[in-house]
Amino acid sequence: MRRRVAITGLGAVCPIGNDIEKIWDSLMRGESGIREITAFDPSPFPTRIAGEVKDFDPIAYVSPKDARHMARFVQFAVASTAMALEDSGIDLSKESMERIGVAIGSGIGGIGVIEEQHQILMTRGPKRVSPFFIPSQIPNMASGQVAMIFGFKGPNFCVVTACASGNHSIGTAFRMIQGGEADIMIAGGAESTITPLSLAGFCAMRALSTRNEEPEKASRPFDLQRDGFVMGEGCGVVVLEEMEHARRRGARIYAELAGYGATADAFHMTQPDPDGEGAALSMMLSLQDAGMDPSEIDYINAHGTSTPLNDKIETLAIKRVFGEHAYKLAVSSTKSMTGHLLGAAGGIELVITVLAMDRGYIPPTINYEFPDPECDLDYVPNRPRKAEIRGAMSNAFGFGGHNACIVLRKVDL
Repeated sequence: MRRRVAITGLGAVCPIGNDIEKIWDSLMRGESGIREITAFDPSPFPTRIAGEVKDFDPIAYVSPKDARHMARFVQFAVASTAMALEDSGIDLSKESMERIGVAIGSGIGGIGVIEEQHQILMTRGPKRVSPFFIPSQIPNMASGQVAMIFGFKGPNFCVVTACASGNHSIGTAFRMIQGGEADIMIAGGAESTITPLSLAGFCAMRALSTRNEEPEKASRPFDLQRDGFVMGEGCGVVVLEEMEHARRRGARIYAELAGYGATADAFHMTQPDPDGEGAALSMMLSLQDAGMDPSEIDYINAHGTSTPLNDKIETLAIKRVFGEHAYKLAVSSTKSMTGHLLGAAGGIELVITVLAMDRGYIPPTINYEFPDPECDLDYVPNRPRKAEIRGAMSNAFGFGGHNACIVLRKVDL
């Protein structure tokens, strides 16, 4: 008999806020976090905009020495975990640390550190490369550092599946609690890839929006005039807890993580399957895993990247799974405000989906101005909507054809 899993804590850092309340306030105001890049001179690039995390101080969470030895995505993960643990109210002194694990995914890891140390190698020679180079930038170091700082000795890993990394990490952590391998898991995604090399690579693919003169309007999922995604950075973390464990300690339970589905398109390195088969199957499997009917889903936080292919095919996949109910449920893409956090997308978007359920408002898809005939669902355009959400879904699809879908259910206490 599988154990049930509760979500009892939330923590996040992203382009629209460095804590849950600021993020929620920005979502409700439909505020974009997209601006011209400040981390380096973007003028030589076709795309000069991104969703940067602003005014983030890692020293609020770690010592200056430790911060210097952490890539930025790791700093985001430590901060988000600290916030999520505080939000959960867990007294770690009363817990068995061997029963608490960490699963924080990252699609790319510390690419900024790689670029910096490569420059040192080329200009100053191999003896000047930092001994902290390798351990600071590898993608699993977010999970590793979180475990070291907080003392968690349970399962510890990092899933790397491009933009599905966060959902795969959360889903696998969910399975570990279901199966009895852990009682509590810290799970999510962390990313910080707004660097010259990353920007050049995505520009070369022609994957990014070039709406440089109107950065706040550049990310426009499902809109007819969408022209590419906008890079973002940050982290989203949830505290997953075995349901009875959470109830015994009197925890506030935001929602039940009820289902998880993972599939592959087996089609193309970067393009989704044009029939939406893989995406649809991941949604269907997550519903089956949750034991829920499609009609029980009220809201989908879509992958919704603002690219021409993704938004059209995700819409098609939703209609394949939900049939006529697809036109009754609400679908929104919060990437319209945060940008695309790549490997952290699943983490921040699950946090947002949980908040939507808890607070009874659906975040909007901003910049939705020109309807696309091939994207004909209810995308909650431009303004938040008050709604009771009993069941919700969060989608994540990544380069390589990776699909991961999570289903949440409201818990009657």
